[in-house]
Amino acid sequence: MRNGYESITGQIDVEYLKPDDEEGLTINVYGNSKSRIEANADGNIHIGKIGTEILAHYQNDLGNHDENNDGFLDQPNVRQYNVQNRWHGSVGNYIMHAGVGYVKENRDGGQNSHTAHHVTNPFTIALATDRIEGYMKHAFIIDREHGTNIALLGNASLHKLDATLGKKLYNADERNIYAQLLFETDFDSPNDAEHKIATGLSLNYDDIAQNLQNANLIANDERETTSGAYAQYTYNYHGKLTLMAGVRVDHSSQYGTFVTPRFHVKFVPGQIATVRISAGKGYRTAHALAENNNLLASGRQLIIDDLEQEQAWNYGISSSFYIPIFNKTLKLNTEYYRTQFKSQTVIDYDTDPTQLHIANLDGRSYSNTFQVDASYNVVGGLELTAAYRINDVKCTYAGSLRQKPLTSLYKALATLSYKTPLGLWQADATLQLNGGGRLPRSYTRPDGSEAWESNFGSYEQLSAQVTRWFRHFSIYIGGENLTNFRQKQTIIDAENPWSSTFEPTMVWGPVHGATFYAGVRVNIGRL
Repeated sequence: MRNGYESITGQIDVEYLKPDDEEGLTINVYGNSKSRIEANADGNIHIGKIGTEILAHYQNDLGNHDENNDGFLDQPNVRQYNVQNRWHGSVGNYIMHAGVGYVKENRDGGQNSHTAHHVTNPFTIALATDRIEGYMKHAFIIDREHGTNIALLGNASLHKLDATLGKKLYNADERNIYAQLLFETDFDSPNDAEHKIATGLSLNYDDIAQNLQNANLIANDERETTSGAYAQYTYNYHGKLTLMAGVRVDHSSQYGTFVTPRFHVKFVPGQIATVRISAGKGYRTAHALAENNNLLASGRQLIIDDLEQEQAWNYGISSSFYIPIFNKTLKLNTEYYRTQFKSQTVIDYDTDPTQLHIANLDGRSYSNTFQVDASYNVVGGLELTAAYRINDVKCTYAGSLRQKPLTSLYKALATLSYKTPLGLWQADATLQLNGGGRLPRSYTRPDGSEAWESNFGSYEQLSAQVTRWFRHFSIYIGGENLTNFRQKQTIIDAENPWSSTFEPTMVWGPVHGATFYAGVRVNIGRL
C-alpha cells in the first residue's frame, strides 16, 4: 500500500549499495567484441555517523554494426554518463537518507555513412536524454521496542528528451514531485502474536510538456495531481502465519476518486515449505507518446485515442520448498500469477496493417504466468539451477481475443556454476530457450506476397563466463549468444524507409550474433 496504487503487474525492487556499508572503492572496466566499453565505480566513505557513497557509470558504443546488411545499425550507438551521490546519517532517534543523481545519454541509430554508403537522404534516429533527480527520507523513531516511527519521504525529478526519428521530431520535458508521510507501529497480544499498523498520506504531481513536429497527430501536454491515503494491518503469528490487508483511497485531478484494496497471506507450515497468496487491484495512468515514442519510427500512421486510466485485478500464489536430498538441499519454487484487465492501453498492430493504433481496451485482456524453478548443489562447488515459465498473454485485437504479439509463449533456462574449493576460479554457463510467438497481422505487397510470417519460432541462447579471483582484483572473460542466433529480418521494407510500409518496431529476438567480452574488477579497501 505504501508503494502506491500502480500494482498491476508487480514491482521490481532495486537495491543500491548503501552509504552505511563498509568503506572502500570498487572499479569495473569492461569491453566487448561489438566495440562497447564500460566503466563502473562505487566508493564509500564514513565521516563520523554520516556515510556517503558515489556510484558512477560510463558507456560508449564505438562501432557501427550491421550484421544483416540491411543498411541500418543493428542497435543504436549509446554514450551515457550516470552518477549518483547517496547519504545516510543518524543522531539519536533521527535517521536521514538523501541523494541526488544525474544521467546524460545520447543514442544514435538508423542509417549512417558506415551502413548506407549510397543513400543521399538517410533515415536517422537520435535521442538525447538528460535526467536529474533527488530524494530524501527523514525518520523519527518514537518507540524502538514497538517499531513506532514517523517518516517523511520526498522525491523530485526533471527528465528531458529530444528525439529525432526520421523526419519526426518529439520533445518531452517531465517534472515529477512525490511526497509521503507515514506512521508505523506494532504491538503484541497476550498470545505473543504481533500486530502491526501502518498508515500514510501521499501526494504525486506529474507534468509532461510535449511537442511533436512533422507527424499526423498533436502531442498534448499532460498534467496530473494525485493525493491519497492508505491504511495497512499486518498480523504475524510466531512467524508461521502472516496476514496483511490494506486499502488506499486516491483522488486524481484527471480520473477522480478510486479505491485500491490488497491482501496477502504467508503460511510456513514447517521448515521445508512456505506458501504465499496475494490478491488486489491496481491502477495506472498511461502516457501514450512518452512511453511509446519509438513507434514514431514506423512508417504507419500513428493514431492515439483519448485514453482511460488502466485498471486490473491481479492474483497470485507461490510456494517454496527446501527438500533434503543426499545430505544437500533442493530448493524448489513454484508460482502462478494472473492479471485481468478491466481497462487497458492497447498498442494495436492488427486492426489495420497501415496504422498503429494506441487505443482503449475493447473486450477482454489477461495474463497468466506459471513458473517453476529449482536449484541444487550437485557436488562441492557445482550448483545447478533450472527454470521454466509459461506466458499466456491475450488481448482483444480487431474484435478477436488473440495472443499478444512479439511475446514468447514460454521460456526455459539451465545454469551451471562452479567455484573451486579455494574460491580462486569460477565458471558459469547458462542455456536459455525462448519459445515462439505471434507476429501482428501482415500486409500484402503489390506482388501479392505477405510482408512477414504470422509467427516466429523458438530459439536458444548460450552464455558463459570464467572469472579468476585475486586478493584485491578479479579478471573475467565470457561470451553471450554463443549459439549465434539472430533474427533475420528486423526491419520490414528497409529499402524504403520513407514509405508507409516501413516497420522497424517488430523485434522479437537478438539482432547481434555471438558477442565476446572481457573485464577487470578492482577492490580497494578503506580510502
